[in-house]
Amino acid sequence: MLYLRSLAFFVGVLGFTPFFGILVFAARPFGFAPSYRMAQAWGRWVLAWVRITCGIRHEVRGEAHIPAHPVVVLSKHQSAWETLFLLTHLPPAGWIIKKELLWLPVVGWCLYILRAIPIDRSSGRQARDQIVDHGRVRLKDGIWVVIFPEGTRVAPGKRKRFGLGGALLAVAANAEVLPVALNAGEVWGRYAFVKKPGVIQVRFGPPIPSTGKSAEELNAEVEVWIEGEMARISPHLYAGNDAAF
Repeated sequence: MLYLRSLAFFVGVLGFTPFFGILVFAARPFGFAPSYRMAQAWGRWVLAWVRITCGIRHEVRGEAHIPAHPVVVLSKHQSAWETLFLLTHLPPAGWIIKKELLWLPVVGWCLYILRAIPIDRSSGRQARDQIVDHGRVRLKDGIWVVIFPEGTRVAPGKRKRFGLGGALLAVAANAEVLPVALNAGEVWGRYAFVKKPGVIQVRFGPPIPSTGKSAEELNAEVEVWIEGEMARISPHLYAGNDAAF
C-alpha cells in the first residue's frame, strides 16, 4: 500500500510540475516576485498532494520568530520535503544550490529564473566567495538567502560539519541568521521513493545576530541551536548520542 500511495504521489508530481514550470516562465516578464509566487503555488500543491497520497503532514513552532526583513536562513536538510516547505512558508529567497541542478529540465530553468545561487561544492574557498558575493546582492535587493549548511541531505540522527558559507555571508552583510530544525527524513527518506505517513516537526529559532561575531562564532552558535533542537524533536534518535562528527 505504501508503494502504491508513493507511486500516486510521484505520478502526480511528474504530471503537474511542467504545468507550474510554464507558469513560472509566463510570469517572468512581470518580474521576479510573480515568478516566485508561481513557484510557491507549485510548492503548496505538492505539499497538499503528499498529504493526500502519502499522509505526510507537518506541525510548526516558532513562526513568530520569522522576521519581516531579509535574513540568511540556515536549515537542517534531511529530504526534499523541506525545500517545498521553506519555499512556501518564507518570503522570496535566493537558494544556494549545487550547480548541477541547473541542468535539470524545467526545474533547473526555473531555479535560474528564481535567482538561485549555483555553486561548485568541490571548489572550496571559491564556493564560499560566491555565496558571499551573490548573497549580499540578494539581501540588498530584499531577497532572503536559504542555505543548508551541511551541504547535502543527512539521515535522521546523523550530522555533518556545518559549512562556513552561510555564516560568512551573514557577517559580511551584517544580517541575522534564522535557524531551522526539522525531522522530515523520518517519513520522507533521503532519496527514498516510498514515503511513510506521519507528522513532520518544524522549529524556527529566534534570529541570531551576526554583529560583533566572527563567522566561526556565528556558525557554532547556529549549529548548537539546530542540533540541540534536533535532539528535542527526535529524542529517540539522539538519546545517548553526542552527535559526534
